Amino acid sequence: MKKEKKLIALLLCVVMLFGTAAVLTGCGSSETAATGDKTHVVLNEVAHSIFYAPMYVAIEEGYFEEEGLDVELVTGYGADKTMTALLSGEADIGFMGAEATIYSYAEGVEDSAMNFAQLTQRAGNFLVAREPIDDFSWDMLKGKDVLGGRAGGMPEMVFEYILSKNNIDKSEVNIDQSIDFGSTAAAFSGGQGEFTVEFEPHATSLELKGDGYVVASLGEASGYVPYTSFAAKKSYIEKNPEVIQAFTNALQKGMDYCAGHSSKEIAKAISPQFAETDMETLEIIVERYAAQDTWKTDPAFEKEAFDLLQNILMDAGELDAALPYEELVTTEFVKK
Repeated sequence: MKKEKKLIALLLCVVMLFGTAAVLTGCGSSETAATGDKTHVVLNEVAHSIFYAPMYVAIEEGYFEEEGLDVELVTGYGADKTMTALLSGEADIGFMGAEATIYSYAEGVEDSAMNFAQLTQRAGNFLVAREPIDDFSWDMLKGKDVLGGRAGGMPEMVFEYILSKNNIDKSEVNIDQSIDFGSTAAAFSGGQGEFTVEFEPHATSLELKGDGYVVASLGEASGYVPYTSFAAKKSYIEKNPEVIQAFTNALQKGMDYCAGHSSKEIAKAISPQFAETDMETLEIIVERYAAQDTWKTDPAFEKEAFDLLQNILMDAGELDAALPYEELVTTEFVKK
């Protein structure tokens, strides 16, 4: 049994034994109910990141409300925790890497989660070095100390996928996976590692402080990869198809906005979600993501993308055999 799947199973057992209140905080009940003339939906996101701009545009521009939804956004701080919230009933919809749905299905969860919409199509993290490197190549990482990501998570697996694409075995790089996801930038500033793999705003923050320099985009290096998607339990989808349809419609509007507006306009639209980030930094980050074609223009989670994801999982040793696309992905609502 793989490490990530063990953690999901363990968290779910704790939820069932001691009650979700002891494990998950800040979450409301996931019982879908009408709030005035809107349907209340609890959305648990894996992290709160500018990387997910179209979703925040849909919130701030009122697209979910237009579709009759009152969306309560909760941050899970990890795909394992978001999946646990979803399976335990603390959340109606989970937003995370689709690998979490694969792990839970492989664990034999009876009412498993199904992906119904994809948001990002490239990795959202960047390789940061201590000094500028004009002509960076991935073989420069051989023998170097790199602050990486959690084993079994998308950031680390995509990083290893890129190494493999460049004919580098991960054993040739000293990858430190011991540091918490949100603490690697601080550790790097404190002198740990020669390189670090960072999401925004940490990558730009390191540059602005002069503590590091972005030398490569993992999104560009990996190519198109289904990085994050929206999922709900099969029973929830069957019981609330109109909610899933409305959610998908609103998400499409957010994608349309991002496809048709400048980085400055997108940054302004999502700025209420990132009050701690100044507009100049916000615009730099949005432009960086927009320039590498980060966001899908429609939320369809195609079979080819799902097959690629499963190949990455198998290459990383996190999945023994491919699972059926039809059991884990539906495109019914995107098509409508």
